[in-house]
Amino acid sequence: MNPEKIQGKYDQVAGKIKQGVGEAIGNQKLASAGAAEQIKGVAKETWGNAKDTAAAVRDENQIKAEEKNEDLKYRAETTAHNLRDKITTAAQNVKNSVNEKLDDIKREHRS
Repeated sequence: MNPEKIQGKYDQVAGKIKQGVGEAIGNQKLASAGAAEQIKGVAKETWGNAKDTAAAVRDENQIKAEEKNEDLKYRAETTAHNLRDKITTAAQNVKNSVNEKLDDIKREHRS
């Protein structure tokens, strides 16, 4: 629980007490001050709730971003590995093809 929420609850309770005392003794100024303090407490608590919600959303999105980053990293590494395999296989195939042609040329010149 963040400080705004705690302070907000405290202000609401204190305001409720002031309002009750003011009304009990007929002091409208004290009763109104108590009501104002309650309103201030509600605003603080609401602001605290908003901050908690924003932090929770931020944390959740950060986790999702990290998970997506890991997935993208894995996919990039897999793609790079597959591409390297294709390139080295193609190079090996070219080498084999050239060697076959060279062997054919050697055979033709021996005969």
